[in-house]
Amino acid sequence: MSFELYLIRHGPAEGRGDAWPDDAKRPLTEQGMSRLRKSARGLSALGVAFDVILTSPLVRTRQTAEIVAAELDTRPVLVNTESLAPEGTYAAVVAELEKHAKRTRLALVGHEPGIGELAARLIGSRHAIPFKKGAVCRIDVDALPPSGPGELRWFLTSRVLRMLGK
Repeated sequence: MSFELYLIRHGPAEGRGDAWPDDAKRPLTEQGMSRLRKSARGLSALGVAFDVILTSPLVRTRQTAEIVAAELDTRPVLVNTESLAPEGTYAAVVAELEKHAKRTRLALVGHEPGIGELAARLIGSRHAIPFKKGAVCRIDVDALPPSGPGELRWFLTSRVLRMLGK
């Protein structure tokens, strides 16, 4: 059995600072939401579908997950997981993935540098893969938890996804 893992970095969010003293509550910008909708249409144009979207509980990642889910033909289940929050660990992410092993297409919405480090671990690289905001990659693995390096099938920036979604 093969599993498709889609790693997604949240879209452009409001800046840190006095307006958002609690980083966990920083939302996406209006432009960020608009760009994400177009990116999600690009995913849909590629025929991408998810059975479940696992998301960091922070506002900007949850908003990203909701926007992506709304643009797809099938509505995936959304699940908040602390493992994808900035202080989450690889072991915690793998444990969360195991809970969803009956599903074959799983999206994970997170933050940098964690999402890039996760992508690297999943493909057997020691070097993190830099994710720009709104970028998405697909990594196929043979099992949950992965028993060996997965295969990076594609990696698309938000800009490329927006062009596909026009």
